[in-house]
Amino acid sequence: MNRARPGTFAGVADTPSSIVEIFTDGACVPNPGPGGWGAVLRYGAHERELYGGEAGVTTNNRMELTATIRALGCLTRRSTVHLHTDSTYVRNGITQWIPRWKSRGWRTSNNEPVKNADLWRELDAAVAGHDVEWFWVKGHAGHPENERADRLAARGVQEATGAPVAG
Repeated sequence: MNRARPGTFAGVADTPSSIVEIFTDGACVPNPGPGGWGAVLRYGAHERELYGGEAGVTTNNRMELTATIRALGCLTRRSTVHLHTDSTYVRNGITQWIPRWKSRGWRTSNNEPVKNADLWRELDAAVAGHDVEWFWVKGHAGHPENERADRLAARGVQEATGAPVAG
């Protein structure tokens, strides 16, 4: 389920020096279990919230990756992006591990298949269209946009499972 409106993030301007800020989070209750993801996109005074969820069994890591992929997918043209995540898995994967995985045919140093390779491939393709700088933020530590993304991810779980959405 994706509650993002179809289409694009209309706030992105034509100037390549403009920065789009993205804040993402994922959640599973329990982990593994039903999951949700959320993202807040900001370009100047323009903001957009995205969220979605999966009622079946998924993992927090898959939801963290999905949030990032969906947020980047909203951008209509090459953009400079500051992407904020509380997931070291996502940040380390995209900035450190992915080149080795690709060179090994999506296998780890132990010759095991990379977990979530389908989503890593999607993220790799999404990132290729932009100039992305990655920032790690501590989760559940009062960072306003991270807390918003967390609430959106929780809403995605609630809607996917049919639970009432807290106001």
